[in-house]
Amino acid sequence: MRWRAALPFGFGLIALAAMVPAHAAAAVPHVERADLTGDINTITASYMQTAVERAGADRADALLVVINTPGGISTSMDDIVTSLLNSKVPVIVYVYPSGARAASAGLFVAQAADIVAMAPGTNIGSAHPILGTGGDLTGDLGTKVLNDAVTRVRNLAAIHGRNADWAEQAVRNSVNINAEEAVRLHVADLEVADPNALMTAIDGRSVSRPSGALVLHTEGARIDDMPMPFWQVFLATLIDPTIAALLIIVAGYGIITELSTPGAILPGVVGGIAAILAIVSLANLPVNIAGALMMLLALILFVADLNANTHGILSVGGVVALVLGMAFLVNTGPVGLGVDPATAAVTLAFFVLFIRKVWQARRAPAFVGADAMVGAIGEAREELAPEGLVFVSGALWKAVAPEPIHAGSPVRVVGRDGLQLKVVAGENGGNGTIKEKR
Repeated sequence: MRWRAALPFGFGLIALAAMVPAHAAAAVPHVERADLTGDINTITASYMQTAVERAGADRADALLVVINTPGGISTSMDDIVTSLLNSKVPVIVYVYPSGARAASAGLFVAQAADIVAMAPGTNIGSAHPILGTGGDLTGDLGTKVLNDAVTRVRNLAAIHGRNADWAEQAVRNSVNINAEEAVRLHVADLEVADPNALMTAIDGRSVSRPSGALVLHTEGARIDDMPMPFWQVFLATLIDPTIAALLIIVAGYGIITELSTPGAILPGVVGGIAAILAIVSLANLPVNIAGALMMLLALILFVADLNANTHGILSVGGVVALVLGMAFLVNTGPVGLGVDPATAAVTLAFFVLFIRKVWQARRAPAFVGADAMVGAIGEAREELAPEGLVFVSGALWKAVAPEPIHAGSPVRVVGRDGLQLKVVAGENGGNGTIKEKR
């Protein structure tokens, strides 16, 4: 019965062996990483809010925000700042890699963190508020926005024990400094080469949290990268002036094709999707109303030219309006166009070819003779009461019938008047008494 006596001891060894790996794993600090790269907008703000909430739910030891941004929309910046200030775990902002920057709105995000670190060759500052078009804010509105930004950045720097006076100058006068100067002036807390070295450098530091002082334990931390989800990457890609203009053009092409060839369906679907995506893109960009109206005028001229024999004159006007509209649709800076001029050039070339083909098509004789169409069998694509569309000889035609014909019913061609067919119901429907007009 010795095995019975040894049984409790064996179970104890098994339990101890099972507990050792779990204890060792629990002892390894866990840090979650989120990358704030590119312009700050509604998409990046949503991503950062999710990252903060996830780090809190996972009870991470810290949230590492790797930042490289030229700035962005102030309301989105405010959302990120609020999220970081109310994070349940310590927040470490790291301007990385070399060549990165925390400019404009990026300065506010950095000053909202518990620890600000910078890699060699990075810079921070230039946070004077400007219009979405790149112009200066003037008058009472400019003064109001400037004073609000100064107070906000001073508060963020002060509550974390950093240089509030320099932060104010970054907002008032757009001053900018490198990593070494930032550490010397106590705008940033330390300069370090890479994320792993950063975890070692800040281990044991005490940070002030809403719940009280907290000592960081980050030595040898496991850094889990939490990248932006694919759908957010896709939406962020849309927020670009050239992409917005291209989507508008695709939407216009789709609508024009659907109107010129009813029943094609696919162009209309593609155009509708492109139009929705264009709205999403433009909602996050500083749109020039004059440019938008010019592009709308271009679409109207193209559609009008489909129904008026102007020999392409309206289409020429549409091309001019389109190119000008693209040039002025979005202005992202005090100089330069928001939309890549190459996009407008390609569109111009397309419509030159398009107008040429339309001109040739209108001057060419009809390729199907009247006699060849009589007797052809087809299908009604919409109700003829008395006019509608029919599909005959591989193409859609406008048609007229002496009696109503339901969509999907077979039809027989008994005559033609120009580009309009005369049809009767069924393969042998009618008596064929309708004569062709010569």
